[in-house]
Amino acid sequence: MHADHEVFLRALADQKRVELRFISKEDQGQLSRECAPMDFGPSRRAKDGADRYHFWDFDSDTKSHVLSLLPDQIVSILALEQIFDPAEFVTWDVISSPWFVPRNWGRYS
Repeated sequence: MHADHEVFLRALADQKRVELRFISKEDQGQLSRECAPMDFGPSRRAKDGADRYHFWDFDSDTKSHVLSLLPDQIVSILALEQIFDPAEFVTWDVISSPWFVPRNWGRYS
């Protein structure tokens, strides 16, 4: 887990956007993005079973807005005052593909 794990969990529960600073393997450097915390747990895409922090990247310039980062890729997570609406990015059935971290997001829980 990252040192800012509790910040991540609180922002997820409170539906607060975060400023995420992380090491991008793709860009080979440090980036800063405004994101929504989505979940913490293994990636359904990566087959290594390692827990990752999953974010919705509002600033993404690519087709995929999901960032799934290992704890050692994260530099810092800072909670912002802005609220996010899960309806902005949750497009799947959360019953058949449930979250790892429990939350109270209404129909998106």
